[in-house]
Amino acid sequence: MSIARNIKKIRTDADMTQEEFGEVAGVSAMAVSQWENGRAVPRMGAVQRIADYFKISKGAVIDEEPLHLPNGALMPSQSEVAYAPLLGRVHAGDAQEPDVLDERIPLPAEVYDAHPSAYFLQVEGQCMSRVYPEGCHILIDPSQEPRNGSIAVVSIDGSDYVMRRLYRGATTLVLSPDSWEDGFEDIVIRDSDDHTVEFHGTVVWFQSSKEME
Repeated sequence: MSIARNIKKIRTDADMTQEEFGEVAGVSAMAVSQWENGRAVPRMGAVQRIADYFKISKGAVIDEEPLHLPNGALMPSQSEVAYAPLLGRVHAGDAQEPDVLDERIPLPAEVYDAHPSAYFLQVEGQCMSRVYPEGCHILIDPSQEPRNGSIAVVSIDGSDYVMRRLYRGATTLVLSPDSWEDGFEDIVIRDSDDHTVEFHGTVVWFQSSKEME
């Protein structure tokens, strides 16, 4: 069985629309249509999300072999979807003022229920690429105070925003990068420095950027 037929069979067996299946895979309905028509193939990130959701192997999605599901297996029901506002972009690098956006991003309803005041920011830059790659959407809970080691969004001197891993000492605040790339340095702010730091919340979830093949 081809990859295209594998994907279509998984989707139709689950009684999902292409849009619903795309939400599982992290892509658009158009991308799913292209997969099923053989005009494109999914990236491995999408394959992994499909396999994880349906509790099947990645090979069952991409192998040129018949797809076998256990006899009597029940396809999992899809999680309810909620939406949180996308308010801007945050730089994972040097602090800078974010752009202002006006969009809404889907997320699992159970995540939204746990963080009803949360909002999304889109990541720019590579200084946190080990955990949040550029282009992804991070969900910020403004009511959750960051702890040592948390990844937080802060503003410096009222306008410049940055996302870093946060460490607080008795008189020093360190905003530390977590990147696959060299060249990023800690932002160190001491009580004696003439800077104002405001916490905007803690990263509690993230949504990968849409994949279009």
